[in-house]
Amino acid sequence: MGSRPASRVVLGLSAVIVAVTAEQPRLLTVPGERPALPSGRLDPDGDRTLERALRRWVREQTHIELGYVEQLYSLGDRGRGPRMEERLVTVAYLALVREGPVPAASGAQWLDFYSFLPWEDFREGPPPALAEAIIPALDGWTAGGPPKDRHARRERVQIMFGRHGSPWDVERVLERYELLYEAGLIPEAGVAGGPVPGDPMDLDHRRIAAQALGRLRGKLRYRPVVFELLPSAFTLGRLQQVVEALSGVRLHSQNFRRLLAAGGLVEPTGEMDPSTGGRPAAVHRFRREVLAERPAPGVGLPGLRTSG
Repeated sequence: MGSRPASRVVLGLSAVIVAVTAEQPRLLTVPGERPALPSGRLDPDGDRTLERALRRWVREQTHIELGYVEQLYSLGDRGRGPRMEERLVTVAYLALVREGPVPAASGAQWLDFYSFLPWEDFREGPPPALAEAIIPALDGWTAGGPPKDRHARRERVQIMFGRHGSPWDVERVLERYELLYEAGLIPEAGVAGGPVPGDPMDLDHRRIAAQALGRLRGKLRYRPVVFELLPSAFTLGRLQQVVEALSGVRLHSQNFRRLLAAGGLVEPTGEMDPSTGGRPAAVHRFRREVLAERPAPGVGLPGLRTSG
């Protein structure tokens, strides 16, 4: 029996580049068979570090200078790459920027993040897709499973999707996506047209995007990453819009502002913004001193309970 020829291991980098424009979280995509995350390969001789490689090819492809960057995780399952003779290992990164134009020649474009994960946006109430498509499809998957698995499936649906009194945990974005994948309800699972709405992405890029959104939501609780998406001076209303866009839930304005004040996260600049549509709003800035004052200076997030 002949042995399988050894695959050449290639190290790739993928970037989940996130911005918030107006009230919409935005994701930078590049063309592929489906929308894809910007991706490049490491130059083992020319790139001193993985992060420098990421910044280099993002700059070359899109003219975007990345600011905040953090590594998400690595993927290396056999068969991920486009070439059979290669074993593609990808290191995924999360990057936060303010949306700007990208060269038309690059084919890159900013798209609404929730067009890929529409069930994650509760700002206008429970997404219609939940009651109309997702929960019925998951109930069918639960009922159609082996009898020994039905209780575990039902429990997972309850926990992940906030059913029967369980809270909706905004951070479980990846787990919800993986449950939909396991249930065969999305195109990436190999079905031609699953019952769950939402635009698919190339390869496993929607999974990476889900991981990034969940990570970002978690960091809102204990790291001031939201300020990476804002100019140096901003109103509290604008700050709240950005937090709501990322978390997918509405916040109580007075409670949010009390939380900011108690945490010492922002301070007034003494200026007013007259362009808010009503009375001029006070302009604030991020207090960098809070990084030395508190071990977990995040804005926090509320719990969310859904009916059903």
